[in-house]
Amino acid sequence: MPTSNRNPGIPLDLGWAHKSNFVNLSAVERRAATLTKRRSIKKDWQMAWLLKAVTLTDLTTLSGDDTPGNVQRLCAKARSPVRRDLLEGMGMEPITVAAVCVYHARVQDALDALKGTGIPVAAVATGFPAGQSPFQQRLDEIKASVGAGAREIDVVISRAHVLTGDWETLYDEVRQFRAACGEATLKTILATGELGNLRNVRMASLVCMMAGADFIKTSTGKEKVNATLPYGLVMARAIRDYEEETGHRVGLKPAGGIRTAKDALAWLTLVKEELGDDWLRADLFRLGASALLEDIERQLSYHLTGRYAARHHMPMT
Repeated sequence: MPTSNRNPGIPLDLGWAHKSNFVNLSAVERRAATLTKRRSIKKDWQMAWLLKAVTLTDLTTLSGDDTPGNVQRLCAKARSPVRRDLLEGMGMEPITVAAVCVYHARVQDALDALKGTGIPVAAVATGFPAGQSPFQQRLDEIKASVGAGAREIDVVISRAHVLTGDWETLYDEVRQFRAACGEATLKTILATGELGNLRNVRMASLVCMMAGADFIKTSTGKEKVNATLPYGLVMARAIRDYEEETGHRVGLKPAGGIRTAKDALAWLTLVKEELGDDWLRADLFRLGASALLEDIERQLSYHLTGRYAARHHMPMT
């Protein structure tokens, strides 16, 4: 994200945040349920949207058994996420994903594998996924990853601040995370499935944006409930309200459980409907995923050939 377009944050304004924090659960659920039914995307248009989804993907590996080898394979997929013959069949030039997301220990491996591509490396930090490590240690994690060359940092907030309504401390925490990131893009992970209710999701979204977050992100992918359309809808409307109030734009990143082309199309539809076409670009919207590209590639293959390609014909994801 270009520095000149970053959200600088604003002083904490709890009066405005509380006043605008009404969430109608049944209305949110109805709207989320109708998003994918009201807009049907077919044939060539569907393929174009799926290719767009590829370019908005943060290709991710966050496993305890990550090795230099599997990070190198992941980065090879990031450099060439769709088979060249499929792209040629659709008259498309080569494309890449938006970023590769790894643990700090694998940042250098990813940087080496992506050298010369311009694809940024994102690192998770601040005691990912629980966010329970000492605060100074969390700050040091951010600084270490930025120092190693990560251009984007995905941090987890302290859920306890949300669950206890300690919004001032949450604001101060994210503000310091932002300072530690320097020029690196800051994505704040809310862990929406652990925040109790949609009002907490909206309030946490607003406070993180006030503190200077460049993106608000749904989940770590490690919770029991990860990215869902109702959570995304509440976050998207908080983003819209924040822009109307401050003039600053913030990105949205759903992550966790986004595995199919149908999932990707649902999230693209939500963003288009709620935030507009301006958000359908990598500096304002990302899809955090690890298995998504395989299904997208299979759908592209079916569109061109009328049959699904065998899995062994797909580059490793």
